Amino acid sequence: MVGIRPFRIRPQQSASVRSVAATAFAGLIMSLASGAALVYAQAQAVALDAAKSSLTASFKQMNVPIDGKFNKFSAQISFDPAKPAEARANLEIDMTSFDLGKGLDDYNAEVRKKDWFDSAKFPKATFAVTSVKPLANNRLEAAGKLTMKGKTGDVLATIVWKDDGPARLFEGQVPLKRIYYGIGDGEWKDTSVVADEVIVKFRVVTAKP
Repeated sequence: MVGIRPFRIRPQQSASVRSVAATAFAGLIMSLASGAALVYAQAQAVALDAAKSSLTASFKQMNVPIDGKFNKFSAQISFDPAKPAEARANLEIDMTSFDLGKGLDDYNAEVRKKDWFDSAKFPKATFAVTSVKPLANNRLEAAGKLTMKGKTGDVLATIVWKDDGPARLFEGQVPLKRIYYGIGDGEWKDTSVVADEVIVKFRVVTAKP
């Protein structure tokens, strides 16, 4: 990958080179890995278990699944198992914490530029849960607002929660469209190369209050 200028590759070029460029896009979405944060449950502050929490974003490039993550976030979650419909959450993601992994610093830097995150202008993305519908078997349907790159849209998350000894676990996913948020602008709007749909999967582990 040395010498390749990330995200300046035309769709007609080799699939293997396009794959490297598209992989960088995988870090665009949120999520919940290894950042220090405070989570509030039942109005009591509890520590997030960063080592067990994670966020991944999955999409398809040339019909090949690609995954990525962010490293820093902060969150506030209010959750009472006896009153799940009253649950609320707010998440803030550091868009500059994008990391594709060791040895890919050039790609990490490129995805922060204007056509992708434009993180100099929009360093944070936020997600706010506005309503929760309890479902069977400890499942929740959470509606909320995602704001990224200056654009706010409605998203719907499906969540499963459970208590595991002293810990509380929330797992789920959020589907979204990257084009709506202007992620992958210019030539990268071509969804035949990089898919429009992104599935954000999250795992959040906290101590029980």
